[in-house]
Amino acid sequence: QLRLVESGGGLVQFGGSLNLSCAASGGTLDYDYITWFRQAPGKEHEGISCISASGTNANYTDFVKGRFTSSRDNAKDTVYLQMNDLRPEDTAVYYCAARSNFVRSLCGVRSLPESMDWWGKGTLVIVSP
Repeated sequence: QLRLVESGGGLVQFGGSLNLSCAASGGTLDYDYITWFRQAPGKEHEGISCISASGTNANYTDFVKGRFTSSRDNAKDTVYLQMNDLRPEDTAVYYCAARSNFVRSLCGVRSLPESMDWWGKGTLVIVSP
């Protein structure tokens, strides 16, 4: 059974940076795309970024485009989310989620949370003003 574990969250000041990691164990991510979701207090899960299984395609929502970058190291079964220029409104619990897709060049930043196959437990990011 695939297990995803996020790390790298924490407290950062406005304009700061964090690099989140999503490490897989119990299986491989070779045929899974990863979507990063976040959930702010009182709000629903919001997809913000995705990266294809091949790592050749990444998509972002407008709110994070230009500030966040997804990457992956398939040899390590690990996916990363580099977050720069963080703002207080980025404060949330960040989750990585995997979905199997044999078209390795595709991913879905707007994937519905219920459509994802595997989830991590999340890592908290707090951005102070």
